[in-house]
Amino acid sequence: MKIVVAFVSGLVFALGLGRSGMLLPGKVLGFLDVAGRWDPALLFVMGPAAGLTMAAWLWRKGRPTPWGGEIPRRSLHALDARLFLGAGLFGIGWGLTGVCPGPAVSNLAAPSAFTLTALGAMIAGILLSLLPLFQRRGPGH
Repeated sequence: MKIVVAFVSGLVFALGLGRSGMLLPGKVLGFLDVAGRWDPALLFVMGPAAGLTMAAWLWRKGRPTPWGGEIPRRSLHALDARLFLGAGLFGIGWGLTGVCPGPAVSNLAAPSAFTLTALGAMIAGILLSLLPLFQRRGPGH
């Protein structure tokens, strides 16, 4: 049953991305170009999504989750240079290509050289971020 729910959730997400125009890099780049020919249409997609996510987070905070455990009351992660570097690189990649991970995966339904290149760059970035997990920590660890 969990697989069916996950599949349907992913399908609804992909259809929403397509319907909203988030699968079109030109549309995303137009939204990000606030100093030029700004296209505010995606504000009507991202605004409600951010608001609903924040409301759901506040409502669920401290309550048990369906998969066990609970939503933490505060962040468990430090705000460090690695976090800011990763967020900056993500933003630069998004700003240059107009593609983020969700739309990149959804665009695999009709892949193009551009989509495959963008997704390959994302996967390379993910693998680079995982390198510290595979490095030896020294003797005795």
